[in-house]
Amino acid sequence: MTTSDSTPAAAVLVAIDIAKVRNEVLIEAPGHKRRRRLLVLNTRVEHDHLIEVLQAYGRPVVCAFEATGNYHRPIAWRLAEAGFEVRLVSSLALARTREALHNSWDKSDPKDAQVMLHMLRARSGSSSIVTHGRRRRPGRPVGSSSRSVKAASS
Repeated sequence: MTTSDSTPAAAVLVAIDIAKVRNEVLIEAPGHKRRRRLLVLNTRVEHDHLIEVLQAYGRPVVCAFEATGNYHRPIAWRLAEAGFEVRLVSSLALARTREALHNSWDKSDPKDAQVMLHMLRARSGSSSIVTHGRRRRPGRPVGSSSRSVKAASS
């Protein structure tokens, strides 16, 4: 299910550029002048370390990332399980915003993380960022359509 929630004002904003081996993470916390940049490998230990870093802020956390193959799934799952809000950024919206902000097609992992952070900060929740929640009807299998559920129950 998708919703068009805006970004809470007091939240820690986390932009993650996903890659196969390592993820570029950019953290912006309210009241801090500088952003924190981390490189997080795609391992459980590194994901746990990132979760500890984010929990240390003691504020709500909103994480945004662009889906990249299946590489985003483990870290997205771990962040959602830790209780953080996880948002998926549209690839097209990210590319168009990057082009508008930097006036070029030049692409890099740190630049993509900066653009995602800008999109979170701008609270552009309606069309370019999709919030994924754990809201589904009880008893309904994941990934099933309403037609297949009705057909199976008949």
